[in-house]
Amino acid sequence: MNSRDRFLAACACQPLDRPPIWVMRQAGRYLPEYRQLKAKSSFLEMVRTPALATEVTLQPLRRFALDAAILFSDILVIPEALGQPYRFRDEGGIAMDYRLETRAQIDALAPADAVPGRLRYVADALTLIKKELAGSRALLGFGGSPWTLATYMVEGGSSDEFERIKLLFYTDRGTFDALLERITSALIAYFKMQIEAGADAIQIFDSWGGIIAGADYEAASLRWIRHIVSALPKDFPVILYAKGTAPQISDQAFTGIRVLSVDWTNDLAMVRRVLPANVALQGNLDPVLLNTTPEIVRHEAGRLLESMDGTVGHIFNLGHGIMPQAKIECMQALLDTVTGWKPRAA
Repeated sequence: MNSRDRFLAACACQPLDRPPIWVMRQAGRYLPEYRQLKAKSSFLEMVRTPALATEVTLQPLRRFALDAAILFSDILVIPEALGQPYRFRDEGGIAMDYRLETRAQIDALAPADAVPGRLRYVADALTLIKKELAGSRALLGFGGSPWTLATYMVEGGSSDEFERIKLLFYTDRGTFDALLERITSALIAYFKMQIEAGADAIQIFDSWGGIIAGADYEAASLRWIRHIVSALPKDFPVILYAKGTAPQISDQAFTGIRVLSVDWTNDLAMVRRVLPANVALQGNLDPVLLNTTPEIVRHEAGRLLESMDGTVGHIFNLGHGIMPQAKIECMQALLDTVTGWKPRAA
């Protein structure tokens, strides 16, 4: 069984001798080879250039025995394809070229059928990566959830309070729904394009799902995710990561997704006990641990593996993206611990 087979078997909740492993943001600033490339090309240039996106995607796989690659890109390519470009602020964070303030601006966004053409560079990158992997490791595509993308589009970039998007949701539901319908249709077209280009699975990042009150999470986010999943090929592996949404875990599990990825604040074994048997679980080591020592990483990863011993459908990952301060030796210790894991029943 190679890495790709192992990953897909875990998505299908099939018994395995060890869980597959990949790490959110596994390609990025903690790697010296990435920093060298970044010194020559901007982030946006790397995202929009298939050869560079392919190189960045493959960098961590050359170092570590990861079971899956995830496309190097950004969730904000969707607003850009709809006509709302983004950039990085000098002081940190994201800035959109403008923010959505009126229904007319929403109605003026590009239609969903324009997205595949405008994001052709993503499909081209996936095709190149797929060829390089040659079936040895799984290839993940991804995108933001409609709600998370809407926060950037309405706030005009990164936000601390998310006041504008919440006001829109609570005071003008018709306009809110019109925007979410636009984003959802664009994402469906985008994900279908990724699947056609060779993605073995799609991860939806509902990064800001936790900022909306629990009872309103369904209307603000989950209903749109459910619509996306239902529009994709039946039983295609869709992973949902929604930070800070522990009270909604059971609802998330019944959206049609195949894998639920949870943040590090959840007890993974306890989540496993409440999930349906046909929904796999991904996570959830605290990413800060990769900033410590290999000994600590081995101990904590071992504890997590032991807590999941005897279960099926576990993909080992972090509970959030790897941090720029992560140490190479700690990442290696993590990979060694997971790939060398022997369950007690073995």
